[in-house]
Amino acid sequence: MSTASQKGFVFTGWHMAGIMVLFFGTIISVNVFMAYNAVTTWSGLVVPNTYVASQQFNGKVAQARALAASGVNGRLAVTADGASYAVLDADGQPVEADSLVLNFKRPVGEHQDFSIEMVAEGPGVFHVSREVLPGHWIVEAIAERGGERILHHAERVSVHGARK
Repeated sequence: MSTASQKGFVFTGWHMAGIMVLFFGTIISVNVFMAYNAVTTWSGLVVPNTYVASQQFNGKVAQARALAASGVNGRLAVTADGASYAVLDADGQPVEADSLVLNFKRPVGEHQDFSIEMVAEGPGVFHVSREVLPGHWIVEAIAERGGERILHHAERVSVHGARK
């Protein structure tokens, strides 16, 4: 008979250090990943007063539904050199508009936001030449005829091109 006992597993300080590194490494990795996603994908708009904006929400939704029911829509094209916009009816035919304004807004922040009064090139066709910085923009188009709003369209676009 053997009197030597078989030595089992011994939990050492190195094992504990490895567990702590894996545990906190996982937590830190997940936090870094979530922070990266929050910074790069957030698409909220900046408003001066969130309470006032929330009070106006239902009115804006009703107005948007009425405009959508009219069938008037638009087609936007944005490049680094400018923008063009066509105001169209439900059949794709041009719609007369007295004025068209494009509001360019960055998805996050407002320091580069700007508005452009478009120049009519024909019935329902507008164009403007202006440098548009590369990156993501939310472009809001507002067309009016006879002092009444006939179109309110927002679209997120990505502008490519090197700044000279």
